[in-house]
Amino acid sequence: MTFDLELVLVLGTLVTGVVWLLDALWWSKARKAPVPVEGESRNARPPEPWYVEYSKSFFPVLIIVLVLRSFVVEPFRIPSGSMMPTLLVGDFIVVTKYSYGIRLPVTRQLIIPTGLPKHGDVAVFRYPENPREDYIKRVVGLPGDRVAFYNKTLFINDRAVTQREIGTYEGSGSGDVMTGATLAEETIGDVTHQILIWPNRPSVQGEILVPEGHYFVVGDNRDNSNDSRYWGFVPQENLVGKAVMIWMHWDFADRSSDLSRIGTRIR
Repeated sequence: MTFDLELVLVLGTLVTGVVWLLDALWWSKARKAPVPVEGESRNARPPEPWYVEYSKSFFPVLIIVLVLRSFVVEPFRIPSGSMMPTLLVGDFIVVTKYSYGIRLPVTRQLIIPTGLPKHGDVAVFRYPENPREDYIKRVVGLPGDRVAFYNKTLFINDRAVTQREIGTYEGSGSGDVMTGATLAEETIGDVTHQILIWPNRPSVQGEILVPEGHYFVVGDNRDNSNDSRYWGFVPQENLVGKAVMIWMHWDFADRSSDLSRIGTRIR
């Protein structure tokens, strides 16, 4: 079962907020009422209950985290190599939640439209076949685009995307399995980035029209990515945000960190 942190934050914020409000309006007044104590010359007041004390402590923290995580930025960890060489297994990235619209937490209802994906964006979205799981891929097809793949070359609206071979990839850590792949440079829209290709591996070929309100996404590790070529389009309402920066790298496979990746802008 997938752990829904967003739902936990919402419930935690709601519960602690309600307890704090009830205490401010009624419970604290009842505690302040004089209670005579036999044998004492003063009135004793009952202490603040533990659940009120905890609520007052946690509510401000929870609501700040909820607002930041839901409307501003959210951290994600890259679990697979489908976006190599742009993103490596163990990269921790920052995703701007406001890039594709401000949405309510949990329900994900759009309340403020702020923008839409562009060609070449690296986007995080809820996997259409399992919306509780987040995926990250590169946007190559916008609504109305005709996207095609022939001989490992991407075509957008009948024009081949510029692709230039720059060498052989040498991986490390969890990415060592990709050593030997062809490293190429590709330009989609205004974004130039690197991709990996295995020339001798079979790949999906054909073309398709992207419907309105949907996007076509692929991994930069072209022959090792579960993407729109296999399961279809990403609905606009599934968009989570745009990946913008790597803030840490820790490879769990060989327990190593690459400090040089910290602060790398994602393109």
